[in-house]
Amino acid sequence: MTQIVIVGSGFAGLTSVRELRKNGYSGPITLVSPQARFDYYPSSIWIPSGLRRVQDLQLPLANFFQRQDVTHKAAHATGLDLERRVLHTDEGEVAFDALIIASGGRYLQKLPGITDHALIPCASVETGEQLRQRLEAMDGGTLAFGFATNPNEPGAMRGGPVFEFLFGTDTLLRRQGRRDRFELMFFSPAAEPGKRLGGKAVEGLLREMKKRGIGTHLGHKLKAFTGHSVETEGGEFKADLVMFMPGMTGPAFIQESGLPLSPGGFVQAGADGRVPGQDKIYVAGDAGSFPGPDWMPKQAHMADLQAAAVAKNLIADLNGKTEQHGFKTELVCIVDSLDSGTLVYRDMKRARLFKAPFMHHLKRLFEWLYLRNYR
Repeated sequence: MTQIVIVGSGFAGLTSVRELRKNGYSGPITLVSPQARFDYYPSSIWIPSGLRRVQDLQLPLANFFQRQDVTHKAAHATGLDLERRVLHTDEGEVAFDALIIASGGRYLQKLPGITDHALIPCASVETGEQLRQRLEAMDGGTLAFGFATNPNEPGAMRGGPVFEFLFGTDTLLRRQGRRDRFELMFFSPAAEPGKRLGGKAVEGLLREMKKRGIGTHLGHKLKAFTGHSVETEGGEFKADLVMFMPGMTGPAFIQESGLPLSPGGFVQAGADGRVPGQDKIYVAGDAGSFPGPDWMPKQAHMADLQAAAVAKNLIADLNGKTEQHGFKTELVCIVDSLDSGTLVYRDMKRARLFKAPFMHHLKRLFEWLYLRNYR
């Protein structure tokens, strides 16, 4: 019987499971990830304010795996033997007939001082708790929020959460009556940060920063982080706390696998999620590099769309068919600020921007609807 192995228990991995079962695959599925748990990163922006706790966003998956008849192997993927059709892990080998790589990417952490002096959002939901504790311990100072990309693959970035932590922190400090004790700074090596959201979105975000009294340091290559500053080629500025989202690259276990890789180190994929030149090997989510416009985002929504296409194509391949299911390329996000939200939408034809207080509640509703699939 065909053995499907999925690497990763994030958005792409879990959606792959759901879509395989939804589309009629009843054979064995083994999912490999360090823990049988789903960490819901989008809501970590609410941890500093106390609206969410870490444990609210770490969902045990034992019941979900039982409902979907999935075998979970608690392990880290460490390598891949394409000839033997074996996934190497730190807990032994896992043989596969079909493989879905849905492990997500890695953050580039080569800048001097980044591991010691910067909080990285989405590296862990605990980052939100670290920010909460740091803010509570501070009487004032300069808070710096920024992001960058992979220079070898400019689309390999995720800036949305940084904007949310930035605006959410501003709102929180105002609620606490101590905003006047803090300087907030946004920085990026890009002259137009967030451009992939669309020109109007960039203008709107920068306008919102100005309205809130948030300073900017843009268009200068980053050099290093210290315990009291951010150093760039355009000079340095004071920073008592830094939250920084680095650019992304592909997972470590595929780097020497022999799979085709993109310039940025991701698994090269077709528009259908199939890995070129490989039999029944697929990729979905942040681990892959897909054809599309330069603004195509690395975000949970795209991971879900890609995983749904991969599941249909895998079933077609198993049935000896030549179907090619693609995925819609679109960017959908709500940039939240605790008391309001801005809906950003972009597809191949249009870009839209809409701000309203109820968007905050819409984002909370989406969280509830999405997570009930795994509770």
